[in-house]
Amino acid sequence: MKKQTLVIIIFLITSTSLLAQTTSDSIVLNQLGFYPHASKIAVVKGNTTANVFYIINKAKNDTAYKDTLSQSLQSHNSSTTTRIADFSELYKKGNYYLYIPNVGNSYTFTISNNANGAAAKAALKGFYYIRSNIPLEEQYAGKWHRPAGHPDTAVLVHSSAASTARPQGTLISTPGGWYDAGDYNKYIVNSGITMGTLLSADEDFSAYFDTLNTNIPESRDKVPDILNEAVYNLRWMLTMQDPNDGGVYHKCTNAAFDGMVMPGVTKLPRYVVQKSTAATLDFAAVTAQAARIVQRYKQQLPGLADSCLKASQKAWQWAMKHPDAIYNQDANNKLYKPAVTTGAYGDNSFKDEWFWAACELYATTQDEQYWQTIINTAQHTLTLPSWNNVYALGVYTLVRTKPAKHLADVEKIGKQVVTFANDLLQKKDSNAFKTVMGGSVKDFNWGSNSNAANQGIALINAYFITKDKKYINGALSNLDYLLGRNATGYCFLTGIGSHSTMHPHHRPSVADEVEEPVRGLLAGGPNPGRQDNCSGYQHFEPETTYLDVDCSYASNEIAINWNAPLVYLANAIEALQQKVKYD
Repeated sequence: MKKQTLVIIIFLITSTSLLAQTTSDSIVLNQLGFYPHASKIAVVKGNTTANVFYIINKAKNDTAYKDTLSQSLQSHNSSTTTRIADFSELYKKGNYYLYIPNVGNSYTFTISNNANGAAAKAALKGFYYIRSNIPLEEQYAGKWHRPAGHPDTAVLVHSSAASTARPQGTLISTPGGWYDAGDYNKYIVNSGITMGTLLSADEDFSAYFDTLNTNIPESRDKVPDILNEAVYNLRWMLTMQDPNDGGVYHKCTNAAFDGMVMPGVTKLPRYVVQKSTAATLDFAAVTAQAARIVQRYKQQLPGLADSCLKASQKAWQWAMKHPDAIYNQDANNKLYKPAVTTGAYGDNSFKDEWFWAACELYATTQDEQYWQTIINTAQHTLTLPSWNNVYALGVYTLVRTKPAKHLADVEKIGKQVVTFANDLLQKKDSNAFKTVMGGSVKDFNWGSNSNAANQGIALINAYFITKDKKYINGALSNLDYLLGRNATGYCFLTGIGSHSTMHPHHRPSVADEVEEPVRGLLAGGPNPGRQDNCSGYQHFEPETTYLDVDCSYASNEIAINWNAPLVYLANAIEALQQKVKYD
């Protein structure tokens, strides 16, 4: 009898120990960690009979914090129910995991002053891995080193782009730049919002970026790595302007997408296609913004600021003469050969591009002709930025630069940011995951993760205006979302966290024979549209329709305009935590 009792006791102890060591995918949280004085929230998905949670100090294997789970919450974006574990009052630095009886453990996380530093650096370094025409050397790229991709030194002028000075078939050189997404083409329109976001990050947090080293070839040249990376793409953009008239080609592309091969393997012809108003105005905005930023580095980047401003002004003049040059790929393919079937990035409304370009040119030159365009194209409300709606980028520039002659107008425009941010915050507390992201079912579309990051940028701009820390808290909740506190349980940034995207729709990650995907790339995120028709989706509700398979380009592709706002958000949060307490 005593022997049986002893066996039962041993069994119970062993079972409890095994449970305590089991990582549960029902517990979702930022898989990196938390700042000492910021909010700290984990979410338990599904039904659980437990009412208490424990934060265990991993080093000491003892309880550092104990509290009660919230009441059950019903998500507005899926059938998921949740309970909240809030341990914001735990300030002590260290490595921890969360334990819930009958559920299990969370992934290990840290409480530290640079809790999200790894994600912030990785997202920026991700741009290095998608450079096009230079070899990625092992000392910088590690296991993802590779030969140079497409040289683009002999690119054909497509029939849609033919002019007297450059007839069809003319060879031009347009090397450099980043591959846009999972494919191997380079698009001016998508580079527009991407470059604007990265350059704005440097303008808003220049002191922070001055000391951020991401181990790229230029890291020792006394130019911040974020600008070095942006300049690599900027120099490509400059080659896309026709020097004869100032117009900008819409994209540099194959006629059709390459297969799932390494860059540079295929030798198909590359083309520049029709000049478009959208591309030209995006180019004008980027080069004007770059001109005022890189002039701080005249010694390291001689002549670049002047070249950028001249290019911007020339592009503006072309757009004035061609205000309705829409890039309509389907229509072009009926008129011009070869047919081009790569990403269109077509846009038929240019009011937001005029506004953004005018804002950047005015901020750089103080020329009143651009202010008149600002007034004529200003909207009454802020909208979340996207490649085809760049209005917000102009607003942020006005808020940042505060032109003395027009402060009253800028204050009115700035109120749009605060109103927009307040609307974002309204539903955060009723959200089952306590994030700003997911306040509307419309948040979940193609590239939904960029919505989360761009919402964070809007909130940070509202903080700049008001100095109210509630906006930083809201932005931080969306960073937590991207790094694991979401209905899928994934950290959407490759190479980061304990359970991250492993099979993005990204050609080098598929073809390079390295098990892990290229590091630092943000997957698109949940998208109930499922435009890829990829088989294998197991969840179909707005916040759960995500498939970590490379064929799922609707939810699992990467793109420069998704990575850029994450670079801004993660690094902004890292920079701000050094100055303010979030709670």
